[in-house]
Amino acid sequence: MILGLAIFGGIFWFLYLTLILYAKQTPEAQVRRRLHILIKRAEESRAKTKSEKLPDKLNDETKKDIQSNSDLLIKKNFSERVFKPILHKFENGLNKLAPTELIKMIEDRIFRAGKQGIWSVSRLAALWVLSFAAGTLSAFMYIRYSQLQFSQNIIILLIGAIVGSVLPFLIMNSKIKERKKALRRQLPEFLDLLCVSVQAGLSFEGAVSKIVSRMKGALVDEFKRMQSDVSLGMPHQYALTQLAKRCDLEEMYLFTSSVIQAERLGTSMSRTLKMQADNMRDRHKQYVKAEALKAPVKIIFPMVIFIFPAIFVVLLFPAILSLMKTLGN
Repeated sequence: MILGLAIFGGIFWFLYLTLILYAKQTPEAQVRRRLHILIKRAEESRAKTKSEKLPDKLNDETKKDIQSNSDLLIKKNFSERVFKPILHKFENGLNKLAPTELIKMIEDRIFRAGKQGIWSVSRLAALWVLSFAAGTLSAFMYIRYSQLQFSQNIIILLIGAIVGSVLPFLIMNSKIKERKKALRRQLPEFLDLLCVSVQAGLSFEGAVSKIVSRMKGALVDEFKRMQSDVSLGMPHQYALTQLAKRCDLEEMYLFTSSVIQAERLGTSMSRTLKMQADNMRDRHKQYVKAEALKAPVKIIFPMVIFIFPAIFVVLLFPAILSLMKTLGN
């Protein structure tokens, strides 16, 4: 038992140090770390100023607010009053075990998946810790009830820890790939409608708002978010850049860069969108052809596993039966 716990701790610290070394090599991690320090200092200074400005005695409005909040707490059901705080404390405890660089990687995955505000970073970090612990403990239980050599036990324990730590990222990457496929599939149609709307006399923002109000999909949701960012005061060019980063597609980078360049240089937006729509349509055709060429390679394994055995049974089983009869006679 002590040896298993020691191996478990060694594997955890090895993955921890590997993750830190990998994340510190990227310049984005350094910039994020500096921004996090600046935001933390600003929040501390803001909290100090607020504490200095607060009066010693509460006025009537604050007493009414406290009374209303207490009434709301009384009206909450048992799960909201008991179960959710316990779950929140459990997530915070597991989140402390997760490395900080892992949390940054999870934030990046959530940003690329377009799930900001939907997926919680702390909850996903807690799930990663649980997955790592479950993989390691399952491997340890298998080792305990099997008679293997010491080297084989270590290899099985390493495999369980690696599978448990990699599995959440594999699921997130699969979600990101599915989202990219949906965005790539919808982009040519969206650009055709955008080009037609701009050629009809609408502005770029007006055309986008008109199309967004009548379509649904992952790409439409991203453009809705871009419009909300612009309405909140974000510059239009920066909102387009963030849109391309969230989609993380080469086609979106080309589209947003061409629109930004057309706005800066003052060129014709309709001509730019017409060129981009034609280009995206051609790229989509090439992508479909490439996927069609991959189909024969992908279908080999289902044929070998499911189709060929049935064909062999139908064709060879009667011949084998007749051969067995002749040999028996």
